[in-house]
Amino acid sequence: MAKAASGTILPPLPLAGEGRGEGSAADSLRDALTLRSSASGRGPELGLVRQMASIGAAARSAARQLATATSERKIKALQDSAAALREATRELLAANAQDLSAARDLSPAMRDRLVLDERRIEAMAQGLEAVAALHEPVGRLLERRTRPNGLLIERVSVPLGVIGIIYESRPNVTADAGGLCLKSGNAAILRGGSESFHSSAAIVACLRRGLATAGLPENAIQLVPTTDRAAVGLMLTMPEWIDIIVPRGGRSLIERVQRESRIPVLAHLDGICHVYVDKAADLAKARAVVLNAKMRRTGICGAAETLLVDAAVAASHLRPILADLRQAGCALRGDAACRALDPSVEPASEADWRTEYLDAILSVRIVDGVGGAIDHINRYGSHHTDAIVTEDAVAAERFLAEVDSAIVMVNASTQFADGGEFGMGAEIGISTGRLHARGPVGAEQLTTYKYLVRGNGQVRP
Repeated sequence: MAKAASGTILPPLPLAGEGRGEGSAADSLRDALTLRSSASGRGPELGLVRQMASIGAAARSAARQLATATSERKIKALQDSAAALREATRELLAANAQDLSAARDLSPAMRDRLVLDERRIEAMAQGLEAVAALHEPVGRLLERRTRPNGLLIERVSVPLGVIGIIYESRPNVTADAGGLCLKSGNAAILRGGSESFHSSAAIVACLRRGLATAGLPENAIQLVPTTDRAAVGLMLTMPEWIDIIVPRGGRSLIERVQRESRIPVLAHLDGICHVYVDKAADLAKARAVVLNAKMRRTGICGAAETLLVDAAVAASHLRPILADLRQAGCALRGDAACRALDPSVEPASEADWRTEYLDAILSVRIVDGVGGAIDHINRYGSHHTDAIVTEDAVAAERFLAEVDSAIVMVNASTQFADGGEFGMGAEIGISTGRLHARGPVGAEQLTTYKYLVRGNGQVRP
């Protein structure tokens, strides 16, 4: 066995299809990184290059088989994977304990993301079963029309192909991503964070067991078997084998992927989510929504990071809302108007309005009505999820129409920004871009389409 630079043991993998061109493709992959690595004098070792080429070739082969797999077979694979997770609970907890033991320097929020327990393992299994129960996303007839010349033109959904997913910390992403790719007929190459390496490997073993029992190619779901960060660079330069890259993690990861990738990227940056309490807000609703949006789980991308309050009700609504947050252990940072009402609030800086805390910290600003809230959100937000609390239907509709975010809510916690809560079974992430998919990315969003044209000898004049 060879060792990666990080010291993680790499299992020996044969170079798939050696002698049929993949070897030369591996050489091309290595050459593609030569200029990038020459400045530092370092580059990926040939063994790792060949290993990534093997994974890519195997994924491409598996994707071709999975694209035509029956719905029944995919459902069986997902159900059997869920059963395998439950049966392997002891092994999953042991692998997670190994990861937790090595991850002593993580923040509390990041450590919480990493932890597996019996409840979270059961949630992963239930998530796979929920994905299995979804309508079949492949082969949907999206459009049909007959032209005057008799040509029948149909537009149908098809898989994207091979999806490379690069993520941090959360082992459950391994199950969600693998399951959604399987349901949508895509092969998945998963590169989890080094801190969750053993947990992810144990989960992937369960998913591959489900594929095998259903008679589907195990290589439809593969985990990059190294913590060597050079593997990420290699994934980003494999357009011959990977059709789309989905990064899920912190800003530095997302920015690196967007900067270096030679493959289309489906990503979101920060989850700078807002809750705006309007002058027509019911105070009890506002207190419940704000507290849940911030404090239910502070380390997820749907957690509120900024509270906006209409100046017209700041005197009556702000103090009880802040008291709830403070009692729950939330640190508060406010603008001058907020601090005039509650001097115990720490002053907010300009940077606070652009910060995704992922922690029990909230920035607070008093604004001039719904227009002021919309202006603030569109200036400082990350186009992720934003909510208004109001009983005024006109204000609610204006907020829905003018806030430029993937998810916009009325009288509901931003923590509902989740594929499972949207009835998608799970999600691979929340896309904040405008191309291909926006909002929770589930099985349906992992398909594209092609046109089928049927004629009877027509020729174009």
